[in-house]
Amino acid sequence: MLLAIDVGNTQTNLGLFNEQGTLIHLWRMTTTSSNTPDELQMHLDGFFRMSNVDLGHICHVAIASVVPLLTQQWSHAMKRISQSADVYVIDATQDCGIPICVPHPHEVGADRVANAVSAYNTYGPSSIVVDFGTATNIDIVDKQGRFCGGVIMPGLLLSAHALFARAAKLSSVPLVVPSATIGTTTETNIQSGIIIGAAAQVEGMVSRIKAELDEPDAHVIATGGCANMVAGATTLFENVDPDLTVRGIYQIRTWRAKHSEHTR
Repeated sequence: MLLAIDVGNTQTNLGLFNEQGTLIHLWRMTTTSSNTPDELQMHLDGFFRMSNVDLGHICHVAIASVVPLLTQQWSHAMKRISQSADVYVIDATQDCGIPICVPHPHEVGADRVANAVSAYNTYGPSSIVVDFGTATNIDIVDKQGRFCGGVIMPGLLLSAHALFARAAKLSSVPLVVPSATIGTTTETNIQSGIIIGAAAQVEGMVSRIKAELDEPDAHVIATGGCANMVAGATTLFENVDPDLTVRGIYQIRTWRAKHSEHTR
């Protein structure tokens, strides 16, 4: 089996794939940059026990991380769990299956590469992925099937936390889609501003991106922790695909393995 590890700034997603390439388990945990290999192994052992899966069945590990320290810690933890398992760390400077057509590939987050690869393999070229995480990233695959760049914006929850921290009279409210854009209470005003505001922001950005690509029919996909919430406030998205990133990690690792065999 292959374990795909997506280490984000706020949340870490763990996807376990069987020999046929089917995602059979998906676990989520809070990203804590101070975690040691022992602590990571403890978390992983708990997930596997809960799902009645033997850790010893892991043969391959692929990591996409935006937290460099945890990249090392996860690598150490996995090598201790299974000395026979190979550990592959995704890097945009390596061949990941689609061209990375930006001036400085080393600056591109591994999660964004995984999003682009997964979108291309699932939805085809001319795909726009909106990833609602700590930051809201827009990752673009052009009509030639190349990752050609995108957008990075403050994430929905990050913006909400900043608002609540800075505005003394505004208390934290439940983040749900309000029934109307015009709020009539402080709570619905905030919900509209944060959630419908986020939806309107990505609607505007995607419209501009489609115009620049000259691809009015480009596929638009939402992923990330807040994807379902924002999707409830817009008709922009053709698909909400919560497993997109871990599937991309799996696809990059299997593509690299096949490519390595063919070049031997």
